[in-house]
Amino acid sequence: MLVRPLTGEKPAIALPKGSVDTQMHMYLPGYPSLPGGPGLPAGDLPTPAQYRQLMTWLGIDRVIITQGNAQQRDNSNIIACLAEMGDVARGVAAVGVDVSDEELDTLEKAGVVGLRIMDLPGGATDLSALEALDAKAAARGWMLAVQFDGSKILEHEPRLAALKSRWVFDHHGKFFDGVTPDSPQISATRRLIDAGNCWFKFAGVYESSKSGGPAYADVAAVARTLAAHAPERIVWGTNWPHNLAREQKDYPDDASLLETVLSWLPDDAALQRALVDNPEELFGLPAFREKTA
Repeated sequence: MLVRPLTGEKPAIALPKGSVDTQMHMYLPGYPSLPGGPGLPAGDLPTPAQYRQLMTWLGIDRVIITQGNAQQRDNSNIIACLAEMGDVARGVAAVGVDVSDEELDTLEKAGVVGLRIMDLPGGATDLSALEALDAKAAARGWMLAVQFDGSKILEHEPRLAALKSRWVFDHHGKFFDGVTPDSPQISATRRLIDAGNCWFKFAGVYESSKSGGPAYADVAAVARTLAAHAPERIVWGTNWPHNLAREQKDYPDDASLLETVLSWLPDDAALQRALVDNPEELFGLPAFREKTA
């Protein structure tokens, strides 16, 4: 039985006030997995109540809930989770090119601020929908979360460079063939970032690292390069509840993972940008105001 630790020793890196976790999933009972996607996460359902415990442990104040692949393009679960989480949460939904304005209106009212492209096995919407969803997102001031095998970024660069929306290159780029800071794929990533509407997400490092943990040296080298190049274009996410982990031995320590990944940022100013300022700009969030009693 897989158990997700929700508390423990505080991370050595203290998160700034207003920190945003830009990549995670949560689930409520009554929303089954659908054909075409993976099953629901292992163990007990990772619920909004559990995630709130994680927020307290790690020092997270706000969250972007991403539609999980298990439920494909049925966004009922994420709408329910956004209602449970309230104003600290916004969402990224999965839709098809035939999505109606009425459905987009419903999603917007629920707190959705972006659309997801996931061009990997189990993804609900692939890159064939890129331009159509970009147009829909741009019309509403939304963003796009784009995930694919970054080893193929040179093939996709012209299309990505033409995007009108703000967008994020997901999950450390998922360069499955392996890259170094000097690889042409990283040069392409820098060009896209330099265009001004592309961000790069630190999340799910273990999904593409070939060198593995705990240092993830291969991904770390690229991450440090991009963070130094454009600290104003980096965002971060926990990737909780680590859906690919099916056994306890594969489940990461969230505090240690946070410390490792955030150590790739060059300084405290970059930390403030990556966790607060950059996600506010990318997702169109209001400036953080701490609640007072």
